[in-house]
Amino acid sequence: MKRFYSQSTQTTYLEGLHKAMPSDAKEISEDRYLEVLANPAPGKVRGHDASGLPILIDPPPESLAMLERAWRDGEILRVQWIRDRHRDERELNRPTTVTTEQFAALLDYMQDLRDWPEQSAFPLETSRPVPPDWIASQTQ
Repeated sequence: MKRFYSQSTQTTYLEGLHKAMPSDAKEISEDRYLEVLANPAPGKVRGHDASGLPILIDPPPESLAMLERAWRDGEILRVQWIRDRHRDERELNRPTTVTTEQFAALLDYMQDLRDWPEQSAFPLETSRPVPPDWIASQTQ
């Protein structure tokens, strides 16, 4: 069974199964289908070659920045409960779960996350702020 791909619909079609296909549908090899559509490499997005067939490309810088900002926002949400718990413990005059030094490191990390999009290496994943090691041992 032959597989076809349409750039206009960004959809694949199977000969014999789909009775109608867009006029721009072109035959696509099983290897290309598996590599580009079924199992794309992480960090890549779909583009098209000169003949309209799908290829994997690096995301445009704007898309990468958007993805990294989303990661950053999620990371702030992931650790803010530690900050809130510490503040609540202090407010209630209870023993704190984290030390004063750990709390300061957490605040520094959260500020690094907020400042990261302004850094020259942004949005490279390898330049992400690194959390303090002890955060991984905290349980909610």
